[in-house]
Amino acid sequence: MDESLGGKVALVTGGARRIGAAIVRRLHAAGANIALHYRGSEAAAESLETELNAARAQSCSRLHADLLQAGAAEALIAEAMHRFGRLDVLVNNASTFYVTRLGRIEARQWDELIGSNLKAPLFLAQAAAPHLKQARGAIVNVTDIHAERPLRNFVVYGIAKAGLAAMTRSLAVELGPEVRVNAVAPGAIAWPEDDKLENAERKRIVATTPLARIGEPADIAQAVHFLVVAPFVTGQTVVVDGGRSIYL
Repeated sequence: MDESLGGKVALVTGGARRIGAAIVRRLHAAGANIALHYRGSEAAAESLETELNAARAQSCSRLHADLLQAGAAEALIAEAMHRFGRLDVLVNNASTFYVTRLGRIEARQWDELIGSNLKAPLFLAQAAAPHLKQARGAIVNVTDIHAERPLRNFVVYGIAKAGLAAMTRSLAVELGPEVRVNAVAPGAIAWPEDDKLENAERKRIVATTPLARIGEPADIAQAVHFLVVAPFVTGQTVVVDGGRSIYL
């Protein structure tokens, strides 16, 4: 299996920070040019773009888009093609995550969570499909272990990620044999930035993880890279959670 991505172009959504930035750095280090999508993290996107272009000139271009807006997915793919002239890899990483308790769920929350976690990846894949077919490329979706094992009080998020997992399998059928479509399902990867988890809850998560630690964004990036280059893998979800889902 050739792990090099030299001469290829990867579009990574939500690529400016955390897991997205780790994926961007990993694919770039393997030789890919990066179309770096961001929505609100302009400073982080600019900094990462500068870093990567310093390492390899004109190898990264940041693209702004609010994927909840009508036509944004199609426009983003068109802009990536305009900047680089080809598209080999689409990584649907951008996501929205927050509590939605049954009995208090609002239509706005449904639109936002389904829109970012399911609708946008579908329309991005649809717009990218002709270019990916020409390149015999790949799509990698970032789902969640809770797509299969619901997380209490995150009803709409769970529905959206379960849909994304199903979409992964459907697109593998629809786009094969030219395009491979897979997913990575993270478990606990770094602690939330809002730092609302109690220490006892952190200890419980680690205690119920066979590898006795949480993961790093680089763990997800490594799995994404594998799926981008694995020539005979499609329609699959690789779970990267240190074994935690065994106990869920």
